[in-house]
This record gives sequence, structure tokens and C-alpha cells, in this order.
Amino acid sequence: MSMPELHIGVVGAGEFAKFAATAFLRVPGVKVVAITDINPDAARSMGAAFNGVVHEDFEDLLKNTSVQLIYIATPPYLHYDQSRLALLAGKHVICEKPAALKTSEAEALVKLAKANHLLYVVNLMQRYNPLFGIVKAIVDERLLGDFRHGFFENYASDEFLGPQHWFWDPAKSGGIFIEHGVHFFDLFSGWLGEGKLLAALQLRRPAVKSPTPAAPSPAATQPIPATPIVDRVQATVLYKTGPVNFYHGFDQPKILDRQEMRLLFESGDITLYEWVPVKMRLHGLLGPDASPITLEYKNPAGKQELYQQMLTAMLSDQWTWIKDRTHIRVIDDDNAVQSLRIAEEATASSKICQQQQ
Repeated sequence: MSMPELHIGVVGAGEFAKFAATAFLRVPGVKVVAITDINPDAARSMGAAFNGVVHEDFEDLLKNTSVQLIYIATPPYLHYDQSRLALLAGKHVICEKPAALKTSEAEALVKLAKANHLLYVVNLMQRYNPLFGIVKAIVDERLLGDFRHGFFENYASDEFLGPQHWFWDPAKSGGIFIEHGVHFFDLFSGWLGEGKLLAALQLRRPAVKSPTPAAPSPAATQPIPATPIVDRVQATVLYKTGPVNFYHGFDQPKILDRQEMRLLFESGDITLYEWVPVKMRLHGLLGPDASPITLEYKNPAGKQELYQQMLTAMLSDQWTWIKDRTHIRVIDDDNAVQSLRIAEEATASSKICQQQQ
């Protein structure tokens, strides 16, 4: 009996698409058979690397009858239309986050996929990290008592995000909560259940003034962007037994890019490090008469290898469901909708403040 195959068409031939496709190929039977990108050189380069057919445009790729699943790795404002067209063409869809810029659009995609008996999922891969399951077990079994408070702090770099990059344009990215925050809204809801947004804040970066001939400023080297840049956001979400503060700032040097998240319980705390957590520290009491202990774990694979392992596990999980609809997936279409709903609410309700100069 021959091994079943899954033929993937990739939309968007950027560096992350290549990274993800490499991880997908670790699943036995998976092949990347088609690629398209608005940049012909990028498409040809990826096509050569993966031995895939290069299509002139997205519509042409959808006509490729050998493609069973479309993997979408384009900017967020394209996700809804591209996912919808792929589903209408009878293709399964795995899309990079977010599902869309509006929750209503994500809900429409879920409805369309179900009506056509197709896979539709957003790559919220954090739940495939082995550390997710460890923390989940500690929460569910109340090994440290009830959850009391938590935070996620993302001190991210903006070195490769010039003032005209689509990331800063909310019409293209949705803003930081939607483009980036969905990962962590989903992660904490996986541990703590559904949360309720309490408050949100967005901070605008001061406009960069252009230098004048008489008194040039070494710091003023970039033009003033057409849209004011929101580079820091914060939200507070209340879960069943306590709140979590989410902070995302994109204003750090690359060398200082760092992330940390903590869950505080009645009898201790858990801290995880990096946005794809590779290290965990537990400190607390593991019994009524126990002395405090500190346990540390670090994944020996390292962040990049762990990331690929998570992507491989995600695709394997979703393909198993395509073959057997009784299979219960780690993430499904509901994750895409729920994480986007709270991100959209945080964006819509947040107070936008101007940083003082």
C-alpha cells in the first residue's frame, strides 16, 4: 500500500514561508508542489529550492489540480480574500496569523470551510510547544493552587521595520494586537480558559522630524510616515481566577529582543522565556508541608529547531484530521476566531496616547 501524499501550494515566498515549508517537508508524504509571489524573483528562488512549479499569480496557482492544500504566508490584509478564494476552489487552507482583520471575516471563512468539508486553520502553533502541555497540566491539576495573576511582556525589535513597512499600517496589519497579539491571547486561553478584556492602551511613537540644513540632526534620518506609528500596546484580560497583562513593544535594538511570561499561583509561579518559549522556571511549594523548590528546564533543541518542530507537529495534526475527521486537533478553526475576537476588541476599545517628547 503506497503512502498517502499531501501536495501543498505556497502563497508568499518570503523567508518565513521557506522556513515553514522546510518544516512541513519533515512530515512523511508532504510535498511542496507550487509557489507564487508578487515578487517573481522570490517565487523562482523558492520554486528552485523546493522543486515546485512557479505560478505567475494566485489565481493561476488555484487552477493547479495537484494542489490539495494552500499555505498562505502573505501580509494580514490579504488573508481573508486569499483564504476565501482557496476554499471556493476546493483547497484546504492553513493561513498565517491572523485569520483576517475582522472577526466577522474569520467566522465567514470557518462557515465556508465547514460547508465544503475542508480544513481551515490559522497557524497558532504555540500550543504545539511541549512547554504548553507542561504548564497546562500544572494549571489543570492545581499543583501550585489556583492561578492568581500573569503577564506576557514582549520587548521586540523594530530594526527591520522601516517607517513605510506594512506592519505599521493598521489597514494592512490590523495593528499589533491583531497582527502579533493573537498568538498570546490564544496561548493564555489554552491554559486558563476564555478571558474577558478589561482595558487596552496603544502608544504612538513621536514623529521623527526631518533635519534642516542649518542644524541637521543625526537621529532624524527617516521620513515622517504618512500614518502615525503605534509601536507599543498593552491589554489586561480577566480569566476565571485572575488577570493577565499583555505588553507588546516594537522599539528595541535587535540584540535586546526578548520576551518573558509569568503565571503566578497561590503557592508559586512559572516563568517562560522567549516568544517561542524554550526555557521554563518553576518556583514554589509542591505540597502543604513542603519547602520551596526551584526547577528549571531548557529545551535542548534551541528556538529555531523547536519552532520547526512545532510547525511540523501542527501540519501533521491537521493532515491527520483531513484523513480522519474523528481526530481531535490541538488547534482548529475556533482558535482563529476566538483569538482574533479579543484582539479586535482590544484594538477597537483601546485609548491611543501620544508619547511625550
